[in-house]
Amino acid sequence: EELNAQIDVRGILPTIQVPTLVMNRRGDPVAHVDAARDLAAHIPGAVFVEFPGNTHNMLGPEYERVLAEIERFVTGTTTPVRSTRALATLVFVDVVGSTERAEELGDAAWGDLVQSFYLAAESELASFGGIEVDRAGDSLLTRFDGPTRAIRFARSLQLRAAGLGLPLRAGVHTGEVELSGSTVRGIAVHVAARIAALAGADQVYVSGTVTDLVAGSGLLFADEGLRDLKGVVEPRRVFSLSTTHADAHHDLGSS
Repeated sequence: EELNAQIDVRGILPTIQVPTLVMNRRGDPVAHVDAARDLAAHIPGAVFVEFPGNTHNMLGPEYERVLAEIERFVTGTTTPVRSTRALATLVFVDVVGSTERAEELGDAAWGDLVQSFYLAAESELASFGGIEVDRAGDSLLTRFDGPTRAIRFARSLQLRAAGLGLPLRAGVHTGEVELSGSTVRGIAVHVAARIAALAGADQVYVSGTVTDLVAGSGLLFADEGLRDLKGVVEPRRVFSLSTTHADAHHDLGSS
């Protein structure tokens, strides 16, 4: 690995005359995605494909799509990636006032802070049994099998982020989605994101579907009324989590 790191092949990249496929994961800790993209740009006719994930192993998350891309590159056709539909609870969170905070801190310090936020998110996902679907800038989309754990994850992450000085808003919705590897598609994704956009700093907003499903969980909600969600045909009833009540249960569970 040390020897590989010392080899500079940039000078010979334009001389490569064979078809070339370059693949890299967005959060690869070994090979930075920007370096991989630059590598492909300097090889004549090279194809670059970026995948989500924070591992160097290409046969990790979304391995079926990785194999499909290789098949497409080699043969010109591809076998459709198996897709399934399932009921899932989606949690969308993002940082409130991120632009102003980034300008205040500067790029380097802001980047370090966002990285700390994602490390906290990974820890909380492991604790509550969630799966990361996608991250972009200072936003995160996650998936859970059940809404109660999803809500508790959202609030617990808010408390962790508050310790970093990052106010989070969160939206939670349960609906049918299309699963393809680790990718999640469907109107439920848009609903979760739009509900999150309605929330303020340190608030968790959920859909009416979620409140019906968590009845008896001990979580309390306030009715925020019917809301129009951009890109969603019908208005949805939205509720806000009683964070005071949720935090009391969180503290008891942590003691």
